[in-house]
Amino acid sequence: MKDNDVMNMKIVDPSDSRAVAEYIVSVLDAKKAKDIKLLHVEEQTVIADYFVICSGGSRTQIRALADEVDFRLEPSGITPSHTEGMDSGVWALKDYGGVILHVFSAQARDFYKLENLYDGTSNVDISDIVTE
Repeated sequence: MKDNDVMNMKIVDPSDSRAVAEYIVSVLDAKKAKDIKLLHVEEQTVIADYFVICSGGSRTQIRALADEVDFRLEPSGITPSHTEGMDSGVWALKDYGGVILHVFSAQARDFYKLENLYDGTSNVDISDIVTE
């Protein structure tokens, strides 16, 4: 690990779902995830407060994005309670309690249209977090 990486590690309050979700967005952005969305789904489902959705350009990047989020959250004591699809190369899901991360291939994201299933949710403005 580079010295810069150690300095960029951030401790996040595990009980603050919004802070965890926004930190996940920043990690994904730094790793060049595509089309990152942060949905506030608390009113639509009991499974989470926020969904973070993004796309990866390849099987390798999908896995790397999900693994990087784990790596960056670990110092805060945040680990996924459930993981799905990591070996599929099409979709990866990480459940962090109040926040669920979905990393899709472009084709799978277009097929499942997860954002449309939660159409009544509010997209959280992440323009001050992402660089794209």
